[in-house]
Amino acid sequence: MKKLLFTMLLSSLFGVGSTVVLAEPSIPPFYAAVTKMTPEGKLGQVIRQEKIATSIKGAQAWRIAYISSDIAGRKTIVTGMVIAPTGPVPAGGRPLISWAHGTTGTAQNCGPSQVTDPAVPLNQYFLMSGNSWTDYGVPSVEELIGEGFVVAATDYQGLGGGGRHQYGVSATQGMDAINAARAAGSIKETGANKKALVYGWSQGGGATIAAASMPEYIRQKGTAFDDLDMLGFVAMAPLDLAAAAPKGKIDQAGADAYFSGTFKEFSDSIFNFSHAVMGYWGTQAAFPKLQLSVIMTDEGVQAINQIMTNKCMHVVPDTLNFNFSSTYMNLIKKNPSNTLAWSEAFVKGSIAQVKPVAPVQIYFGTADVTVPPLMHKAYQDQMCQLGGNVGRMQLPGAQNHFTTPPVAKQYYLEWIKDRVAGKPLANGCLEG
Repeated sequence: MKKLLFTMLLSSLFGVGSTVVLAEPSIPPFYAAVTKMTPEGKLGQVIRQEKIATSIKGAQAWRIAYISSDIAGRKTIVTGMVIAPTGPVPAGGRPLISWAHGTTGTAQNCGPSQVTDPAVPLNQYFLMSGNSWTDYGVPSVEELIGEGFVVAATDYQGLGGGGRHQYGVSATQGMDAINAARAAGSIKETGANKKALVYGWSQGGGATIAAASMPEYIRQKGTAFDDLDMLGFVAMAPLDLAAAAPKGKIDQAGADAYFSGTFKEFSDSIFNFSHAVMGYWGTQAAFPKLQLSVIMTDEGVQAINQIMTNKCMHVVPDTLNFNFSSTYMNLIKKNPSNTLAWSEAFVKGSIAQVKPVAPVQIYFGTADVTVPPLMHKAYQDQMCQLGGNVGRMQLPGAQNHFTTPPVAKQYYLEWIKDRVAGKPLANGCLEG
């Protein structure tokens, strides 16, 4: 009897079938205060900031909360950080560069700026040098500060500033990256000028190429820092859900094929499946009329809502694996409905079919099984047809999704410096 009672107690506390719903994860005081604020102000306006320590030589850093907006035009509050050189501002000011990070999750505590020491070089979970449960930091930040850049690093909406994160909605994350640059420029201590670039990886690579096709948003007046002069965009293994969509108006047959095709691409492992359901959850956040229940089972909706509200990336697949193991595919309906509306949302939230406002350079590895290289090849083809200048470089060796940023570093740093220096650039469309 005692053994039975003990087993029942353990089951009630830790059992997989437990219905106990935990509160959302706690976040540091800076972010907790921000979530209580209303998103009022100019795009890029800093509504809260605090100085933070950084070990980067010759640098100063701040955590910030600023005003941005999403795919629907709704104002949002986004957190992040700004890192700038110390010392006298050179004549003409300092160029800006905005970093768009890869997938860190969907819960409020998943913003990279929330870690204890965020203003450091990129620290990746999967690499041997990684020392945290998440990816954080900014790639090449030491070199960029040494070259006199002001660096902005958005967390994206929903990752510390309140609201539900629109994961996979590249258009929203592209706006967050643009407004992060505006926010950094509006801080007088940075000494920023109007020259700006955006660089990003994975989810942030999608944000980068989305930002490149937002000429009207970039030129918008009445922001906290008008007249950004975008010089270029660097995208490492960028996500582009629109690239594989049928051209023109999507019909039901096309939507069914597109929806099933994209799901198949991201369902070969529980890790990639985590990205897929995270994308469904984030898309529904951006387009509230969509219903998760038409593509997921009741168990799937309940599980994904609880997981995405409470957990960050890398923890998500572990949780799915522990609770569902090889049965994780049962969380998705065999015959999802309303795929036309979902497909239209994927396309709308992705990259607009608009010529990039400045050159785009893509870096990728042939061993990338997280974001298929064919996805950004299709992007390049589409943008080149529109008259854009889009280069695409295959990195040496069999680079995977996670080795792409460190290996690409030696190439993109020179590319970035050349854009600021105004050096001529060959047409990447003719070389790819």
